[in-house]
Amino acid sequence: MIRKPALLRGRIERFVLDSRVLAGNPLGDPHRREVAVYLPPGYDDRDRERRYPLFLDLVGFLGSGPAHLGWKPFDESVPLRLERLRRAGKMGPVIAVFPDCWTRLGGNQYINSAAVGDYADYLLREVVPAVDRRYRTLSDPASRAVFGKSSGGYGAILQAMRYARHWGAAACHSGDMYFEYCYGVDIPRTLAVLEKHGGPEAFLRRFYRKHKIGHEDGHTLMFLAMAAFYDPDPEAPLGFRLPMDLHTGELDAGRWKRWLRHDPVRLVLRETVRRRLRSLRGLYLDCGSRDQYHLQFGARILHRRLTEAGIEHRYEEFPDDHSSVDYRMDVSLPWLYRKVAG
Repeated sequence: MIRKPALLRGRIERFVLDSRVLAGNPLGDPHRREVAVYLPPGYDDRDRERRYPLFLDLVGFLGSGPAHLGWKPFDESVPLRLERLRRAGKMGPVIAVFPDCWTRLGGNQYINSAAVGDYADYLLREVVPAVDRRYRTLSDPASRAVFGKSSGGYGAILQAMRYARHWGAAACHSGDMYFEYCYGVDIPRTLAVLEKHGGPEAFLRRFYRKHKIGHEDGHTLMFLAMAAFYDPDPEAPLGFRLPMDLHTGELDAGRWKRWLRHDPVRLVLRETVRRRLRSLRGLYLDCGSRDQYHLQFGARILHRRLTEAGIEHRYEEFPDDHSSVDYRMDVSLPWLYRKVAG
C-alpha cells in the first residue's frame, strides 16, 4: 500500500493522432485520438542521443489509457510506479505509451473488428510509429514491451500471438481466456437483462440515456462488446451476432465457434502462433487464484499448453481476485525491462 504518493519526476506529454485506420469506424467513435506518453526523468538532460525501451499499456474493459495516469487513493499511477521501481534499482527508464482506445461499447479487446474498428492496426500502424517518430525510442522492435490486465491482458497476449514481430516481450495480467468459463457463464444473466429491456437494440438505447450505470448494465454491455469483437456481421442489425437464441437461451454452436477462434487457449494450439511466441524475448502470465471471472482456469490451461509446446514463459498465480491487482506490475514491469533492455 502506498501511504504517501510521490511527485512525478518525469513528465506526461500528449499529442492528437488523426487516425486513418479508425476513420469511418462502424460505431461512429472519434478517429482523432489523444495519445499520452510518459517520458522518464533525465529525458531532457545533456545526453540527447540516449534512447529508451518502449512500453505500451493496454487498460481493461470500461477503461482507457488516460485512466492509468491519474491519482489513486493509497495507490499510484503507472508512471509513478515506473519511477518508484527505477529508484529501487529494479528496472531502468522507459518511455511508456497510454493510448485511448475507448469505444461506445465500453472498451476494447485490441483486435480488428468489422463491427468496432481495426484497433490492432491502429496500435501497430499508427500509435507505435507516431511515438517512434516523436520520441527517442529504441528502434528495434525487440526493445518494445506490451502489457495489460483483463481486456488489456487479452490485448497483450493477442499482440504476442498474432504480431510478435513488433514486440520483444509481453505481459498478460488476468487476461480473458477459456471463453467457456469467462464468458459462457454470463449468457443466462445477459439473456435476463436483454429480455427485460426488449432485446439488444432497446437495451443500448436505454443504456445511452442513463445517468448511472448499474452492475448488470456494465456486464451486459461487456457481453455485447465481446460479440462485436469476436463475431462481427455487417448484415446484422447492430453489426454483430450473439451466440445464443434470445428466447430459449440455446447456444448456437456455429456462432460460438466464431468466438472460440479468438480464445488464447485455442490459438496456442496453432503451430504458426507457437513460432511467433518462441520468437519473443519474454512472455509473462499471471492471474489471481480467486478471480471472479474464473480466469485462473484459462491461465492454467494456457500455462500447461505453453509448457507442453516448449515455449519459455513465466507464470505466476497469486492469492487474490480480479480487482485492484495493479500491484502485480511490481513483478511484471521489471521483468519486462530485463527482457527488452538486455
